[in-house]
Amino acid sequence: MAADESAPAAVVTAAEIARLAGVTRAAVSNWRRRHPDFPRPAAGTATSALFALTEVQEWLDRQGKGRETSAEVDLWHELRAQYGDDLLTALGAVGARLLGTAVEQPLAEPAAAALTALTAERDAHALYADLVERCIASTTRSGGEPMTTLALERIVAAFAGPADDAAGASDRTIGTVYDPACGIGTLLLLTAVRGAHRYGQELNPATAAIAEFRARLDGRTATLACGDSLRKDAFPDLRADLVVCDPPVGVADWGRDDLLLDPRWELGVPPRSESELAWVQHCYAHTAPGGRALLVLPSSVAYRKAGRRIRAELVRRGLLASVVALPPGLMSSHSQPVHLWILQRPAQGHPTPTHIRMIDLSTADPDGIGTGIGVKDCAPTPEQIADVPPVDILDDDVDLSPGRYVTPHHGDYPVEYAALRDRIQGLARDLLDLLPELPAGPGRIEAAPMGVGDLVRGGLVDLDGTEPTSRTDQLDTDYLRGFLRSAANARRSTTASGTLRLNASGAQVPQMDIGRQREYGEAFRRLAAFEELLREAAAIGDRVGALAYDGLTKGALLPPSAISASSGKSESQEAKDQ
Repeated sequence: MAADESAPAAVVTAAEIARLAGVTRAAVSNWRRRHPDFPRPAAGTATSALFALTEVQEWLDRQGKGRETSAEVDLWHELRAQYGDDLLTALGAVGARLLGTAVEQPLAEPAAAALTALTAERDAHALYADLVERCIASTTRSGGEPMTTLALERIVAAFAGPADDAAGASDRTIGTVYDPACGIGTLLLLTAVRGAHRYGQELNPATAAIAEFRARLDGRTATLACGDSLRKDAFPDLRADLVVCDPPVGVADWGRDDLLLDPRWELGVPPRSESELAWVQHCYAHTAPGGRALLVLPSSVAYRKAGRRIRAELVRRGLLASVVALPPGLMSSHSQPVHLWILQRPAQGHPTPTHIRMIDLSTADPDGIGTGIGVKDCAPTPEQIADVPPVDILDDDVDLSPGRYVTPHHGDYPVEYAALRDRIQGLARDLLDLLPELPAGPGRIEAAPMGVGDLVRGGLVDLDGTEPTSRTDQLDTDYLRGFLRSAANARRSTTASGTLRLNASGAQVPQMDIGRQREYGEAFRRLAAFEELLREAAAIGDRVGALAYDGLTKGALLPPSAISASSGKSESQEAKDQ
């Protein structure tokens, strides 16, 4: 197959762009969202875009990216030095300093000086937003406290914004917004909604304080309360135009025994194992007539047997407007796909809904949804939508999974299958090229160990979650990251629950001269690229397998026995040629 002469000579991934600019992957995603002139993907797939290296370098030069963030990186390093992994306390201290509020653990002098220098040049709200973004990205990688990611915020904002039929929304003005599990305020402070009064409740006082600081720095009007929204509702009489929620999941002790007669359970008392359905009903109870509630839920809530009766009531009463299947990679605590449930409280005089809109965005690029990069503004194509009558859902399962109702569409099975097959052949060659040949070694590395914690405290390494970055030309970043994945460091960094979380004070790397470090670094870089490409190959393998089964069973594709022995072409292709 002839090579595409229009393809760029060199392409880079988003992770490689982050490395070029000296920023996090989240910052690159932010640039793609905020800057319309950011280079468009030149190759790759929807979930693993590749960019022309020359275009990226030209854009970075025009923007001065990498250089302008060095002061922020220095501040982040000082916060890490003072607070370690307690990033919530660090963000709270920064917010308090910016607003002149006292806190229990204020910033030490080095961090305070770095913050003062930054605020002389930058808007306080924008600076705090960037630090929050760093915190979310760092928590996502290190397995810390779950937080609503910015990618998920963009998606919820797109469906909570101007009314559209896909979301089953009305055209009413949004005057009040409520989030009963607001965390640091990511969904509560949706940028798509302006001028509304916001109400939020959060169990953790530290995260509630950050939500308050974010609201004040952005000039939003917000009323926040600490406490458990299910057990002790701080706003029992509130009826909001828009309710948003990314609730805690899988909580066994959510207070069911104390809440059996609670009036919020309009659809039935949630089973003990279905805490998510307690949050669904709590949010609906706080939704004003004509208003909407948007909840981010595990995909299993759509089909678990224990919740079947409550799901049936949602459907039967016409309260569920839409379910949107979202792609994996949107949550900070896991990589599983999730659903967005959109509930609508009927207003007086409104007709009873005739269908539930099922939307399947499960194969979309999570960084692109709502940005114009992937599925523009979350506007699905007709093939990703199914308007399902309630009677078709109310069977023995009451399964609300969009994938059950949205039929995958393939415009041209032979062409698409051939393209995917060619891509797999190319990936197989690329995988083999990336996997380095590694000769036998002596069985041990004769070098004294260095503690990563010492390197961080000495200012030689910037530690952002599980991704250390060298701050000196005497340490190779990829060498550091590679050795942190050793079996010994993995054992030091694995908690009793089995979660891998970097233990900077205990992690060690061997002392080597910079030349030897770079040799190891190159091998680790190739291995990392190999793993990333392998994940892409697995995703494409799933797609081509599903396409082949679907095409064969529909008659759009033929088995190999139908290939003409004389010409090597399938009978369908021979017919086209004639």
